[in-house]
Amino acid sequence: QVQLVESGGGLVQAGGSLRLSCAASGRTFSTSAMGWFRQAPGKEREFVATINWSGGNTYYRDSVKGRFTISRDNAKNTLYLQMNSLKPEDTAVYYCAAAKSVLATMREYYSWGQGTQVTVAS
Repeated sequence: QVQLVESGGGLVQAGGSLRLSCAASGRTFSTSAMGWFRQAPGKEREFVATINWSGGNTYYRDSVKGRFTISRDNAKNTLYLQMNSLKPEDTAVYYCAAAKSVLATMREYYSWGQGTQVTVAS
């Protein structure tokens, strides 16, 4: 099992950047696929990006492609999400989560962080 703690959220103007971090504890981080998800007020949680255990494979939702970059540092047990060219519609609570496979559905992610708020002002 892996425990996850997100950080790096905040308030930013449209067009700005933020980098989210997800610190992991436990033995399984380096062998787990990791994902970022987000949930805006009144909306369902949605997939943002995922990365396989080695960092060699990444996937993104269409609306963030070219703007967001997911990465990981297994030596530091940390997952990142670099967010550039932020838009007001990116406003949400962002969660990191762990899964056995990069192809996992949201329900198959077995560990979740508590979330970090990202607010993009227009």
